[in-house]
Amino acid sequence: MELNWLAVVAAAVSAFVLGGVWYGPLFLKAWSRETGIPVDANKRHPAQVFGTAFVAALVSAAVFAWWLGPEPELQAAACKGLAAGLGIAAMSFAINYSFAGRSFRLWLIDGGYHTLQFVLYGIILGLWH
Repeated sequence: MELNWLAVVAAAVSAFVLGGVWYGPLFLKAWSRETGIPVDANKRHPAQVFGTAFVAALVSAAVFAWWLGPEPELQAAACKGLAAGLGIAAMSFAINYSFAGRSFRLWLIDGGYHTLQFVLYGIILGLWH
């Protein structure tokens, strides 16, 4: 199946922008507190961090677009985004966080991001025909 790569890239960019807001002004302090990782503790080069994040967003957007198929209807695509984000991604975090002893608040932050990420993918891919 042929993918609409412009729509896939736009979806990936939306996840990147959402992540900047979500893990920046909205939840950075709470995420830092819940993980025990100080805000300024990341010693890796920003290009490595952001490059990895963008490639991962691009791959997940492409796979989601493939799953939706060509020209998905907006409502169906957004609902599938909710299913993928909440039902698959966030629940996978719930399993890992349960065994790792992570907090419910951290799960809400990380699972919430991925739920919105996939809903955004669905909206963008459902609108872009």
